[in-house]
Amino acid sequence: MAEQQTYNVAIVGATGAVGQKIKKILEDKHFPIKQLKLLSSARSAGKEETFLGEKIIVEEATPESFEGVDIALFSAGGSVSKKLAPEAVKRGAVVVDNTSAFRMDENVPLVVPEVNPEDIANHQGIIANPNCSTIQMVAALKPIKDAFGISKVIVSTYQAVSGAGNAAVDELYEQSRDYLEGKELKPEILPVKGDKKHFPIAFNALPQIDVFEENGFTFEEMKMINETKKIMHDEELHVAATCVRLPFATSHAESVYIELGKSDVKVKDIWDVLESADGIVVQDNPATQDYPTPQSAADKEEVFVGRVRKDLDNPQGFHLWVVSDNLLKGAAWNTVQIAQVLVERNWLKK
Repeated sequence: MAEQQTYNVAIVGATGAVGQKIKKILEDKHFPIKQLKLLSSARSAGKEETFLGEKIIVEEATPESFEGVDIALFSAGGSVSKKLAPEAVKRGAVVVDNTSAFRMDENVPLVVPEVNPEDIANHQGIIANPNCSTIQMVAALKPIKDAFGISKVIVSTYQAVSGAGNAAVDELYEQSRDYLEGKELKPEILPVKGDKKHFPIAFNALPQIDVFEENGFTFEEMKMINETKKIMHDEELHVAATCVRLPFATSHAESVYIELGKSDVKVKDIWDVLESADGIVVQDNPATQDYPTPQSAADKEEVFVGRVRKDLDNPQGFHLWVVSDNLLKGAAWNTVQIAQVLVERNWLKK
């Protein structure tokens, strides 16, 4: 029996929330690693991490860090990816990037492995991981689209604070304590750290995720719109999104309205299609109040779908409730899945 090939892997942003989860998944899934390199900013360099019982010192990410690396998993912010991902590719690595830096680049595949794994074969050194809220929606919609066609998608999201980073989660907890103690709330991060105004997230709902574009939609909403069309290979698909931040830490929830290409579809038909789809769990029984929630989906790899209803006015319209852990399927797990496909299908070579 031939010995399994192993690979030199680097995690960029290794000390961050997603980087930590990537490391754990690589360990739990027994990814075929010869050597793991943990890379970060200069501020976090020197920290000691453990992988498979061995200690690894975190190094500062530089262009030279990628010498000899086969697969580089990036989750350190768009500016870092723009600077270092091309340097990694120059040195022979294939990059899976978890930022928005390359998602809409026509030469970069944008991939959810349950939806469009074949796109990975066309990579030129960089593969983009979609936005967390996009990933769970297209994972649920692709099997429905394949079976019945979809012409329109309208989504409203209910997104966890962890999507804005660990500091935002800390701010949520601090504000919650202050609110209950009757203290003044002092927001400094949400909805967008670099924007002009900040609002409390504790006991609140913020209808802004990322900055506003000239068309009145936020960058997060435009990510969902544009990425969905690219992943689905359907520029004619009508997509609209409203993205809202809510005061809980983990998992995004989405209310999704779709219009199908057929009018004779029943709820059970949707259930049947979803139950046979990879990575989807149908949790939908109104009689027993069975439906997914952010808490129930936390720390799970799958995308959960419930509340499937036929629209009361449009015979081709359906409503769904889609929930998934934004740091796992929405980020770390999808990233590792892409790396798994690269290895399993021998698509590492550009």
